[in-house]
Amino acid sequence: MATPKVILYYAFAPLPDPEAIRLWQYTLADALGLRGRVIVSPHGINGTLGGDVVELKRYVRGLRSYVPFKGADIKWSQGAALPDGTTALFPRLSVKVRDELVAFGAPDALKVNENGVVDGGTKLTPHELHELVAAEDVVFFDGRNHIESEIGRFREAVRPSVETTREFLDLLDSGVYDHLKDRPIVTYCTGGIRCEVLTPLMKQRGFREVYQLDGGIVRYGETFGDDGLWEGSLYVFDGRVATDFSDHAKIVGTCDRCGGPTNSVRDCADAACVQQFVRCDACIGVDLGCDVHAVTAAP
Repeated sequence: MATPKVILYYAFAPLPDPEAIRLWQYTLADALGLRGRVIVSPHGINGTLGGDVVELKRYVRGLRSYVPFKGADIKWSQGAALPDGTTALFPRLSVKVRDELVAFGAPDALKVNENGVVDGGTKLTPHELHELVAAEDVVFFDGRNHIESEIGRFREAVRPSVETTREFLDLLDSGVYDHLKDRPIVTYCTGGIRCEVLTPLMKQRGFREVYQLDGGIVRYGETFGDDGLWEGSLYVFDGRVATDFSDHAKIVGTCDRCGGPTNSVRDCADAACVQQFVRCDACIGVDLGCDVHAVTAAP
């Protein structure tokens, strides 16, 4: 593989036949030797794929040839290759149809048209975000789960204690964030897609001034790196697990065992467990398991 890369993208548009789109997407990506995950729903498409830059560019051209996906925002990052020339960051290609692109558990609450999500948050570029922060007392609201926000977040952000996206609506409906309903709220997530869904759901629940960071943390990092309002590492959903925007990224995560600084996210060693945790190298050498499934490392 000459130049391994990873792309992250989404596009919201009404799709009357998601299964036909799924078949087309699988055929296109498989023919180009790409691996990764693509989700198709009646609301649009969301994907992250790894492969050679030339083949990924061909894929992007094919994706955008379909009019509803013409405006898909493609975010590029560095990849990695195996000796056989395939991507090292994804084990296989998966293309599936789901009721939702992001599993908030409210497929009927999201409305999309040919222009995208209906009545979502006001989109801000990274520079516009800085202008808003300078002008108003902004609340940053993290649209990711607690493991993701543990290793990186915007300064003084509200970080919901959730393990899955499905937990957000119960938390919002509980009233715990009602005191923020009259404050300017800027939501953010990895590439922007979760905020596309979260912001209309928040507005439906009475949050009055809701913004979303357009392009997510990825686009902000491309613009300001670690010299802006972002602190820490970015959790990503591939073999890298975490990535930094510069050589001077701040370590904001804390080991769940010793409390020391680390940005290392680990999987529980118990094959039946799907839990992840933040743990430093020294402690993972002693304990490979989560709190529920303790697995002691071999001497």
